[in-house]
Amino acid sequence: MGKLKSSKRFEITLLLILMTLFCFSLSLFRYYISETKVFLFLNWNLFLAWIPFFISSFLVIFKIRSKLSLVVAITVWILFFPNSPYILTDLFHLRNRNSIPIWYDLVVILSYAWTGLFCGFVSLLDIEKLLSDYCRRSVINIMTISFLFITSFGVYLGRFLRWNSWDILSNPFGLFNDILLRIVYPTNHIQTWGVTVFMGVMLNFMYFMMKSVRNLNRPTFAIKNQQT
Repeated sequence: MGKLKSSKRFEITLLLILMTLFCFSLSLFRYYISETKVFLFLNWNLFLAWIPFFISSFLVIFKIRSKLSLVVAITVWILFFPNSPYILTDLFHLRNRNSIPIWYDLVVILSYAWTGLFCGFVSLLDIEKLLSDYCRRSVINIMTISFLFITSFGVYLGRFLRWNSWDILSNPFGLFNDILLRIVYPTNHIQTWGVTVFMGVMLNFMYFMMKSVRNLNRPTFAIKNQQT
């Protein structure tokens, strides 16, 4: 069973690396043809999207079991997790440009967005696995749903208020002030909660649908054992 799990992880990691290289080649080709740096920033966004995957992979591979270490690592993971679905919002940059057809730019953005989102979802699966040693399945599901809504709020902070994960260290008071204003005066910030709720629902559907597909080819007895 251990070898099977390690081979699956190698396969997923390899696919993510290959998809990342594909994304990078798309942006380089675009730069070569158009001689503009319009979408080169997507490479930085994708690097940030990999960070949650790096964190969760480290925890799983090295079998970190200390409760304190897990709490600290998962807290850091939560701070960086919104970077994974954030690239979905880069669709805002899609528009007709003379140098490159719009269909090519659509493929570029969607490729980056899917790769980043998948990095995040795999890392969330890892976190669920780690939490399964300490929590019941129902509790983990509630935590997962909460993570994804918190993530949507984080995406809003990044896209519309231009905060990023590093600002928790560089400007914590400014970040906290913006968050507190939206919690204390929710009716004054309809956009905030609209993005948070609707994107949160979407991410939850996407994640749990991915998990359902993942279970399609698993033996029935294995699924039953996992549920118990």
